[in-house]
Amino acid sequence: MSNPSAPTSSLPLQRRPRRLRRSAGIRGLVRETRLSPEQFIYPLFIVEGAGVRREVPSMPGVFQLSADEAVAEARAAYGEGVPAVLLFGLPAHKDEVGSSAEAPDGPVQAATRLLKQALPDLVVVTDVCLCEYTSHGHCGVLRGEEILNDETVARLVGAALSHAKAGADIVAPSDMMDGRVAAIRAALDAEGFEQVAIMSYAAKYCSAFYGPFRDAADSAPQFGDRRRHQMDPPNIEEALREVEMDLEEGADIVMVKPALPYLDVIARVKDTFGHPTAAYQVSGEYAMVKAAAAHGWIDESRAMMESLIAIRRAGADMIITYYAREAARLLRRG
Repeated sequence: MSNPSAPTSSLPLQRRPRRLRRSAGIRGLVRETRLSPEQFIYPLFIVEGAGVRREVPSMPGVFQLSADEAVAEARAAYGEGVPAVLLFGLPAHKDEVGSSAEAPDGPVQAATRLLKQALPDLVVVTDVCLCEYTSHGHCGVLRGEEILNDETVARLVGAALSHAKAGADIVAPSDMMDGRVAAIRAALDAEGFEQVAIMSYAAKYCSAFYGPFRDAADSAPQFGDRRRHQMDPPNIEEALREVEMDLEEGADIVMVKPALPYLDVIARVKDTFGHPTAAYQVSGEYAMVKAAAAHGWIDESRAMMESLIAIRRAGADMIITYYAREAARLLRRG
């Protein structure tokens, strides 16, 4: 007759991984990947005017904000443990060459000054690109339907300098033009802004996940797409070459964008170079979770945290996410 108390598992008794999953306390002790609000960068869309707080239809919980409202939003996020914001500008005036990108009184420049006055320790990162500022919605100066690389880089340098003069801690070129990191680094140094860091969108893919952002930033191209300068999604070795070039040109932080569909790229970048690595959980990633949660198809909080942990586990040191405040609040509650 068999002994009902005898072990039935074929595994040796010393090999029982479930012992370390028995309680929340034990799981916490052996947890391999840690997520903290200190790793979040909170994107904000800045418009001209005052008292403006306009929700983006395709991104529930995300708003277009005037500079004063951006200060209020950043203050709340900072109080919840989020140390940094990433600013995108939505100007009232657009033209063929995106000239307002470098306007001293532009929305990003105005918001940067106010934020640094109100919250000196907040890290202010500014997006450097022309797509929000051009009447055609492309990321640079055009000849016909072709983006002119070097002419665009000159415009980007002017925008980056204007952000630095306004008080930006980090400038983040997102255009994917060749040579823009070197040009911006040289210009910043020449103007006495050696301490301003560069976060390069080094591996930015031509992705279907940017749609809601273009709604928020009013930056959809009026014709064509961005395949001629953003990366082809099947390529990973090319991403490593892009990252290597940007580091050689003076990038302090490199970024992979989008995040969740490119976890393998994040991991390869971090393993290969070991430099501070950012990942952008983009608008489409955020909107998908929001939409599924609104239909009751998934648990939003769990999906949010699982996706952020996956990005962190892949190797990202910092995560740009529209969920920064919600995730920070959840993490602080434990």
